[in-house]
Amino acid sequence: MKAMVLAAGLGTRLRPITRAIPKPMVPVLNRPVMEHIVRLLARHGMTEVIANLYWFPETIQGHFGDGSGFGVDLAYSHEEALHGTAGGVRVAADFFGDGPFLVISGDALTDLDLAAMREFHESHDGIATLATKRVADTSEFGVVITEDDGRIQGFQEKPAPAEALSDLANCGIYMFDREIFEFFPGPRESKLYDPGDPDGFADWALDVFPALMEAAVPFYAHEFDSYWNDIGTIGELIQGNFDGLAGEVRLEIGEPEREPGGWAGEGEGLEGAAIHGPVLIGEGCRFGGKVELIGPAVIGPGCELGDRSGVRETVLLAGSGLAPGAFVAGGVLGI
Repeated sequence: MKAMVLAAGLGTRLRPITRAIPKPMVPVLNRPVMEHIVRLLARHGMTEVIANLYWFPETIQGHFGDGSGFGVDLAYSHEEALHGTAGGVRVAADFFGDGPFLVISGDALTDLDLAAMREFHESHDGIATLATKRVADTSEFGVVITEDDGRIQGFQEKPAPAEALSDLANCGIYMFDREIFEFFPGPRESKLYDPGDPDGFADWALDVFPALMEAAVPFYAHEFDSYWNDIGTIGELIQGNFDGLAGEVRLEIGEPEREPGGWAGEGEGLEGAAIHGPVLIGEGCRFGGKVELIGPAVIGPGCELGDRSGVRETVLLAGSGLAPGAFVAGGVLGI
């Protein structure tokens, strides 16, 4: 099965981080979140992948190249204008051929069993499968209303818990048959019609899925229990890093575990630091004397921490620094 990673978005809720880097390159355990996605695809044998690019495309393409270093064959679809959540997929339609394909958001931190999702997709009579997960607070998500067999009957957009007809969040991970393109809006018909992009814009929730329901075409929700975090806010970014350290989500930690709960690359002065894990320290960091790290904490590559500086429950982005005696607690630090 071929796959597409949606990587063209602006990531406005993660600003100011995404003023300088695209959202798919925001780091979780010192690796871009999109890298964790690509590695997930490779583990499930989905090695033919395309990503759409718009915001800082050279940063994404420069990191992944042709994908061979990550176990996939990666192509790119460059967008001159944003085409929407579905429109970008339509632009790349020729890539998928005639078989079913996967679409996954470039900000989805998950260890979802894609093989199980594919088995479910192939078992029903619909042309689409949406990955869903039960959530406690529906006001943060679009939710999916289903019948007992999983067939989708409707949607609600961020309903208050008292008004929610379902607690199944739409996770932005989809499997489609080729026929899905027959239900895209025509030119200028999208509910989010953009005069600057009259022919290409389309949205799953506002255009394509309502068209399926209007035509009584069956499509289904696949409920899963695996980890999922859409890294939509600073808080979710921090939590995703901490969950990765805690093993709540299956991710590859690139540095060796030098002591229980302590992973570190090569650096200077690390042996003199007081480390209370879980803590991940990237390659090339330089520590002064009597540095203290209280986990959970992720220190990006190339960070410099001065004498008697400290970090607690924080993510330091690559190349960040703390002056002697400075500390940061409960946040994200970048320069």
